[in-house]
Amino acid sequence: MSDLRSLPVTTLQGNDTTFGDLTGDKVSLVVNVASKCGLTPQYTKLEALQRELSGKAFTVVGFPCNQFGAQEPGTAAEIETFCSTTYGVTFPMTSKIDVNGEDRDPLYQMLTETADAEGNAGDIQWNFEKFVIGRDGAVLGRFRPLVEPDDPALRSCIDSALG
Repeated sequence: MSDLRSLPVTTLQGNDTTFGDLTGDKVSLVVNVASKCGLTPQYTKLEALQRELSGKAFTVVGFPCNQFGAQEPGTAAEIETFCSTTYGVTFPMTSKIDVNGEDRDPLYQMLTETADAEGNAGDIQWNFEKFVIGRDGAVLGRFRPLVEPDDPALRSCIDSALG
């Protein structure tokens, strides 16, 4: 996983960069997101994490995806407006990507190799699946969609990574 930080990403504003340049030397929580999902209210807790921990070298990174029930149909501008006006999102977001299938984004090709707490790796199950990434680009934990951003196990993983 050492080259995860060098993988290309495009910001929601259309700027090409790398995952490492987007996150800096921060611990990050990578989440595939959608605006019209029953789990969309998780944005509130994701933003709370961002605000609480951003001063401690931490960031959430949202990866919009329309692969699950077509629940992220909007343009980049629509996604940005929705997230900022509805949930006050301040964390970085990327352009829309595929997290499963033959067009899976290279970052998610690497992330899906990581097993969750039950030992299951492979495809993303639904919107709002979460990965904790260390400062060095190592995947430290995988948390399925129903795991809330304030879940004790997820928070423990983040806190351990922050030291």
